[in-house]
Amino acid sequence: MIAQIDGKLIKLDTDCCLVQVGAIGYEVMLPGYCVSALSGKVGSDLTLCTMEYYEGTPGGGNMIPRMVGFLSTGERDFFRKYISVKGMGIKKGLRSLSMPIATIAAAIENADDKTLMSLPAIGKRMAQQILAELKGKLMSFAAGAEPARQAAGFKPFQIEALEILIAWGEKRAEAMEMVEFACRKHPNIKSAEALVPLVYRLKQGVEV
Repeated sequence: MIAQIDGKLIKLDTDCCLVQVGAIGYEVMLPGYCVSALSGKVGSDLTLCTMEYYEGTPGGGNMIPRMVGFLSTGERDFFRKYISVKGMGIKKGLRSLSMPIATIAAAIENADDKTLMSLPAIGKRMAQQILAELKGKLMSFAAGAEPARQAAGFKPFQIEALEILIAWGEKRAEAMEMVEFACRKHPNIKSAEALVPLVYRLKQGVEV
């Protein structure tokens, strides 16, 4: 199993990256907070701690190997515990990790279901399941966490837009402020597809 990759970041998308190691390019799936951390670092050398899994139906003859990357071994260890929650899975787990691992671990240890419910793809039932299975097991990952500003009250399309903005390199607190401002200015906006471009137009002063 490939446990670590050292190479050059040559491409960064909203959910994965391409790392060149010698003559080989590895596609590595990433959680949202990693995408944010790596924004602006295309062309730079990096090290990713990785884990592998196969996507598909066993026995169906269509198993596709995938690789997931993290910034440290601790983050990888957290992810393995996180995806052990019933109903989570690797893809949902990756999509939901839009905040730093320490912040999410602290929310779990503090039974802060509001922070968990602000994560992409995590509803009330899943937040409760996470707390039931992991509370009391993540203290080592929660050390040094900063309090998370809540996205409580955000509608689903606003949370989706927030996730996109964070994946594109915006800081969470600033992205939340931009979403709130855009929705106050244009209350008729009802979709992330319309909201994200509006946020950037407002940010650039193109639209007031």
